[in-house]
Amino acid sequence: MTISIPSFHLSSIGPWLTLSVAAILILLLDAFSRGKKGLYPILSLLALAVAAWQTYSLWGKVGVDFSRMVYLDNFAFYFYLIIILGAALTVLISPQYLEEFGRNLGEYYALLLFATVGMMLMAASAHLIMLFLGLEIMSIAVYVLAGLFREDPKSNEAAMKYLVLGAFSSGFLLFGMAMLYGAAGGTLYLNELATKLGSMAALTKPLTLLGLALIIVGFGFKVASVPFHMWTPDVYEGAPTNVTAFMAVGVKAAAFAAFARVMFVAFPAFVMQWNMLLWVLAVATMTLGNVVAIAQTNIKRMLAYSSIAHAGYLLVGLIAANQLGAVSLLYYLLAYTLMNIGAFAVVILVARKKDSYLNIYDYAGLGFSQPGLAAVMSIFMFALAGMPPTAGFVGKFYIFSAAVQAGYIWLAILGVMNSLVSVYYYLRITVIMYMRPAEAELGPIPYNYGLTTAMVLTAVAVLAIGIFPGFFYDMAVTSVKIFPGLTG
Repeated sequence: MTISIPSFHLSSIGPWLTLSVAAILILLLDAFSRGKKGLYPILSLLALAVAAWQTYSLWGKVGVDFSRMVYLDNFAFYFYLIIILGAALTVLISPQYLEEFGRNLGEYYALLLFATVGMMLMAASAHLIMLFLGLEIMSIAVYVLAGLFREDPKSNEAAMKYLVLGAFSSGFLLFGMAMLYGAAGGTLYLNELATKLGSMAALTKPLTLLGLALIIVGFGFKVASVPFHMWTPDVYEGAPTNVTAFMAVGVKAAAFAAFARVMFVAFPAFVMQWNMLLWVLAVATMTLGNVVAIAQTNIKRMLAYSSIAHAGYLLVGLIAANQLGAVSLLYYLLAYTLMNIGAFAVVILVARKKDSYLNIYDYAGLGFSQPGLAAVMSIFMFALAGMPPTAGFVGKFYIFSAAVQAGYIWLAILGVMNSLVSVYYYLRITVIMYMRPAEAELGPIPYNYGLTTAMVLTAVAVLAIGIFPGFFYDMAVTSVKIFPGLTG
């Protein structure tokens, strides 16, 4: 009996290995040298920088590795860069916040890096079991991060709700994979699923549609689309604010990376079926997110419903199922990462110790007492509302243009109308900052190097890629060329 070991190249998963080794090293340092807490964010940023360089060196490669379980393509690498950017910005905004709560432990940074590895794995998965493995690595780390403040009942509640509902969603996803395994005659490779499900559609269509529906339910939870959004406001409010920022951008980017690849690669023969279902979900998600956000006075809950609404916009890019739709999805996720992390950095600074000031009316008078902070927050609110010349405007323009190009005129109209609704609650923050007298005694806000750097970088980037979107647009175009079935 001969045993053949398939060939593989460790460089194909270089970014994963770098971050995993860094996470383990941080855990060991935390165990044996507890007095060097300042090293953890530095090591995390260094590891993320090396992973970004490794991703850059992989750019342009096309193929599969590790027994065809991992894709090597620019689509995965683009998402690697988005996820690494979100993780690096989260590390920057974390140390001061964690110190105030007395929780600046190595385990936080290790879990952050492990979650990042899981997200990368999801973006590059060529096999549904590999995708599920990445999902669980990410989810387990984020469950623990959500409950990082063990003494805080809200943090415990957030972790428990996310764990229970996340387990249900993982069950739906896994059961959907089992249905597809049966329908496709025993394969879970994405490219083989497309061939076999298309050729066997007459015999296995009911089973395939059931599996597809369960897959959409599983992904719907992770991207926080209606009606699978119930966990989002409570978890976003209860989790530590830096963890909320990471969840809002990293989890969403990874979930949409996997969602888009599965839909575009495995189900091109069923595009009419899943498009109609996602059409309804996108409209419901945009509408509920924007309408309910109007009633929120807690800024973290407002940003949670905002995140739900943005999931609806991103679904529009998926529904278009054309090249512009895929490009707009990638560009918008980059813009969303920048403007959301920036907004949460401001929230951390204003909330002060122990998250004392999270009401939107605590921002009253900020335009006069802290003009720089108010100006930066205004940029993020304008960007989230989709106002020019920010990246948020360009992202929405691409997404709605893709819907029009694909013939979904009413979907584009409803998306624009929802954007108009969102202007109210985003600009309300700006109005409160500049046109209302101060209500809370905030006092002087101590600036922190990491938080200030993150805010300035994200504010400049939101304006820069809004005014000059060409470079990242071209990167996105190059990234989606791996999907030959996309039209336009």
